[in-house]
Amino acid sequence: MNDTIGRAVTGMGRTSDGLDARRKRMMFRAWHRGTKELDIILGSFADKHLGAMNNDELDAFEKLLEVPEPDLYNWISGREPLPDNYQGPLIERIIAFHKEGGAVFIG
Repeated sequence: MNDTIGRAVTGMGRTSDGLDARRKRMMFRAWHRGTKELDIILGSFADKHLGAMNNDELDAFEKLLEVPEPDLYNWISGREPLPDNYQGPLIERIIAFHKEGGAVFIG
């Protein structure tokens, strides 16, 4: 089994070892959103980028983690336009990550 596919099926690909408490909480929340598709998108993104995020990026990521599932998925997938109050570099990175295949779906 491809390692990327294995991570997408099983969840977290990166451990939370070495992360501070805030980042550990965010990693867990990114992988446990409720819908598998968004778990994979946000969890994979967090695996790759959470450790290097600065405070502004962490604040933006926390704000996104509060968005209801359908809205956030529709914004990331391009089904609905991103509202002005959520525009910013971090969501643009997440959208690009998704479009570039940073998260693999099984199904």
